[in-house]
Amino acid sequence: MFRMWAKIIKDTRIEKDTVISISDYSLSRTSMVFQALEDICYQFDLEKPMWLDSTVKDFKKHSKTRFTQDNFIEHIEFDFLEVQVIEE
Repeated sequence: MFRMWAKIIKDTRIEKDTVISISDYSLSRTSMVFQALEDICYQFDLEKPMWLDSTVKDFKKHSKTRFTQDNFIEHIEFDFLEVQVIEE
């Protein structure tokens, strides 16, 4: 089962967190990541963030990345959204 943990961090505290599970292995890993991020944004009532080069690089290297204000078009009320693959 593919699982991704998402946390909204503000002032070094976790404001919200969730774990999204995807068990459809007919999807590629990339599709699972995008689907999980879409579910996370729906659950947190956020717009989908943009994947910048630095974000992609961090995610490829560590299976974890942070989306800051630079990744969002609208203003966000937190410091960053962190996503991490915790199980594949």
